[in-house]
This record gives sequence, structure tokens and C-alpha cells, in this order.
Amino acid sequence: MVATTGELSASGVAERQEVVAAVPNRRRMIDPRSGRALEILGHAIEYLADQFVQEAAELSAADPRVEAIQILMALNRKIYFECPVKPTLAERLRALLWFRAS
Repeated sequence: MVATTGELSASGVAERQEVVAAVPNRRRMIDPRSGRALEILGHAIEYLADQFVQEAAELSAADPRVEAIQILMALNRKIYFECPVKPTLAERLRALLWFRAS
């Protein structure tokens, strides 16, 4: 699940946003390893953002700390969207009924 900055392309983010738009408000089945990675990334993002706000006199997108936050956020989204979508109750019932009919 380790990604380099080369894997974090704008087209990949756009594709993920289209998938999210197609399936709104769906929970995901996050395994313990992905959950831990998301937790660590969340803490790192929060730490860098707090540090940036306290120390930066002027907000600038060219600041290396902003770039680091953006990279971490992209990695966070990548890990989250790799987790499978949890089936809805209707989908589970449909699968159960289909299984019994077979």
C-alpha cells in the first residue's frame, strides 16, 4: 500500500471522484492495516497543518509544507478508495435470495 508521488496523478484523483459521485454515502470495509495507515496519515496531516498555520506568515501553495500536506492527503484518499464498498442491506438481501433460488 505504499505509494510514491508518481502514482498520485491528477487523472487518478479525477477517476476516484467520479466513482464517489456515482456511489454517494456508501460505507467502506476498511481492514485493520488500511485503518492503521489512515490513522497515521490523518495524524501526520493534522500535525503538518497545525505547524504550518502556527509558523506561516503568509499562505502560499508553493510552500513545501503545503505540498507535503497535499501528497499525504492524496495518499490518504488512495488508501481509502482502495477499500471495498460495503454492500447495502438491499444488496445483501438480493444476494441471499438469489443464492437460495439457485
